[in-house]
Amino acid sequence: MKKLAACFLPGTCALFLLAADQPKIPPMPAAVSSNAVATLHGGLEVYSFMGIGPKKTWDDVTNQVYILHLSSAKWSDGRPVPGVGGRLGASAVGVKGQIFLFGGYLLDGQGGEFTVPDVNAYVPQERRWYRAEDIPVAVDSAVIGVNHDRYVYLVGGRSKSGPINHVQVYDAEKNTWSQGTPFPGTPVFGHAGGVADDAIVFVDGAKKTGSGTSYVASDECWIGKIDHKDPTKVAWSKLPPHPGGARFGIVSGEIGRRIFFSGGSASPHNFKGLDAEGKPVEVSTVTFAFDVHGNRWETITEDTYDVRSDSRGIVSTPIGPMVVGGLVKNTAVTARAMVLPKR
Repeated sequence: MKKLAACFLPGTCALFLLAADQPKIPPMPAAVSSNAVATLHGGLEVYSFMGIGPKKTWDDVTNQVYILHLSSAKWSDGRPVPGVGGRLGASAVGVKGQIFLFGGYLLDGQGGEFTVPDVNAYVPQERRWYRAEDIPVAVDSAVIGVNHDRYVYLVGGRSKSGPINHVQVYDAEKNTWSQGTPFPGTPVFGHAGGVADDAIVFVDGAKKTGSGTSYVASDECWIGKIDHKDPTKVAWSKLPPHPGGARFGIVSGEIGRRIFFSGGSASPHNFKGLDAEGKPVEVSTVTFAFDVHGNRWETITEDTYDVRSDSRGIVSTPIGPMVVGGLVKNTAVTARAMVLPKR
């Protein structure tokens, strides 16, 4: 029999009923995958931006914003993202009380994918969007992280000419961009990682095979130590292999001094969850983490409950690391939110 317990969130009088294994979190108003995810106010507000719905067609891409308020355990609609249409593969992060939304790609009715340089900033208390400085090299499916609540790092990603190894640094205080030290590894997109304790960590993703247009999963793992005086200087070094095999579309994010990684597939896949041969991919059940302070990999679980791919971030909340939306085991698009175990 499941045991029920009460949990009070910091700074609120909210009461959560927790099952012995999983907190009870309501699903989003609609199912989306390839959605950008971020938090504000210590994780008490969880945001999902844009993405593609269950039909997985170009006209099922949305610009909707959904906000989970943990104080009431309810979702509400935010003001939709401005622009000509919704995007896939964008990256989001909370900085200085605002949400910044970077890049992504548009779909058209002929199957074309167009990567854009847009940077949109959301001011929640005013329900207002404004346009920030464009990304110098437009990317989608990049790794994102923030350092010192000011500097946002976009690492790698898919540009109009293919995967890149750029490190693009956005100063949220000055609304300016700089080029950071590129990572020395193979250019990738759809990789996973984050920033914690003045370090960038990322793994895997899709890399080109030879000079063609086909892709395979990369097995490279990297850590970059950010210089304390110059945020654009990054000292890169290779990490040993992580638990489990190389994957694409892993869901990831910074939780304290650890970067969490969960799900993803052994083969690169498109937004429908299909590999190069048009077959549905299988989502890995392994969740692992890198402890930046301890400089070591940790296996969290090899049998993740309700495992995902293609949700654009694991976010830190008072009830644990949360994943929102994405593709589930049968490559269906889900509206469910789930909390991962911390160990």
